Amino acid sequence: MQESSDPVMNSQNANTDGKPAPEGADCCLNQEENLVTIGATVPTGFEYTASDEVKEKLGVKCRVSKDRGRIYFDIPVDVLPQVHQLRSLDNLFVVVQEFLHYHFEETKEATLQGFMQLASQLPWEGALQVWRMNNTLKKRSRHKKSRQQCSANEEKPNDAENLHIDSLSLADSSDRMCNLDIPETPNILSSDIPPKCDFSCTEHLAAKEAAPLSERKGEEHDSVAGSDSASLLKFRVTCSRAGEKHNFTSNDAARDFGGAIQDLFHWKADMTKFDIEVLLNIHQNEVVVGIALTEESLHRRNITHFGPTTLRSTLAYGMLRLCNPQPADIIIDPMCGTGAIPIEGAMEWPNSFHLAGDNNGMAVNRAANNFFSIQKKRQDKGRISCGIVADVAQWDICNIPLKTGSVDAIVTDMPFGKRPYLN
Repeated sequence: MQESSDPVMNSQNANTDGKPAPEGADCCLNQEENLVTIGATVPTGFEYTASDEVKEKLGVKCRVSKDRGRIYFDIPVDVLPQVHQLRSLDNLFVVVQEFLHYHFEETKEATLQGFMQLASQLPWEGALQVWRMNNTLKKRSRHKKSRQQCSANEEKPNDAENLHIDSLSLADSSDRMCNLDIPETPNILSSDIPPKCDFSCTEHLAAKEAAPLSERKGEEHDSVAGSDSASLLKFRVTCSRAGEKHNFTSNDAARDFGGAIQDLFHWKADMTKFDIEVLLNIHQNEVVVGIALTEESLHRRNITHFGPTTLRSTLAYGMLRLCNPQPADIIIDPMCGTGAIPIEGAMEWPNSFHLAGDNNGMAVNRAANNFFSIQKKRQDKGRISCGIVADVAQWDICNIPLKTGSVDAIVTDMPFGKRPYLN
């Protein structure tokens, strides 16, 4: 039999060179079942809450990692776009291979040599296929967003006059309601507006993804062989390590493992402007190799006007899910800050009414503008909506103008700079 000249194929056919075979660990693309293993980072302590969401929305079971803040689940490849819509996941990566009981050598040099040998033995091709599919999805999303922005700029509608957010009238002379019919140019401090995040890939990567599949395979082979420098990918290796019995550092593992990957694929190492990020997650004797599918955390989805301590959207979702909102429930956040909790609630549980309040006028202003931004995004996408079932008020938490028994649930992030301790 003729030996394949493709190093990816050779790495799939290579033996483990004495390394223990992973227990159920070959997590690359399964050609027969068309399943792929996705890993996700979640807020620490909300692993089982995230698992419940995955099971509810995707119909698959999750495995909670020994390393806190990570879950794993197997999905069909065509479900990948739905994974990006889950509310409790921070970052996503496709698993190349998982070693539940990896054998570390006694010396540092031998262990690092083992990582270098491991790079050429992993089944990269399946994970790289999923990475390319994911890039295609992101490219389509960027093109769609660009067309919507161009259309909005041409029409220039008066959004402030057309937008409407349902409100709950609260009559109290000592408290002021924040009107959500915000002017077209709200008075917001420039420091409150976060810098725009660049989700764009490099031009050569976008051109590569636009090519037919047969051409992309040819280009990939050329890049691996090093014959076409223009199509070479830039990469970096990020090592996350937890454990006291390791005789190496995270930088040591990332450096040697990355060097072996560079020798295998002839990719160019770049720590900042990289196209592909290889993940090496080590927790005690568990090793997981993956390829990142997100450029930044998915929790950056709702908030456009940030405060000093803005709550992450994934945390807000986990808190609300534990609350289990029901239709017609009235849920309040009496110390809302920038409104992360009521905004997440209004997006995910629109049949409940979400009321936010704070005693700081600037915080109320930020929360109102965040609601305004969500509604504007909906209109830009062409969604016909009667409004967001939520409202924002300025009040004193010691004298909230609500009747006794009128609230079904209170979900809030208490505004302390450090954890409170009870004597």
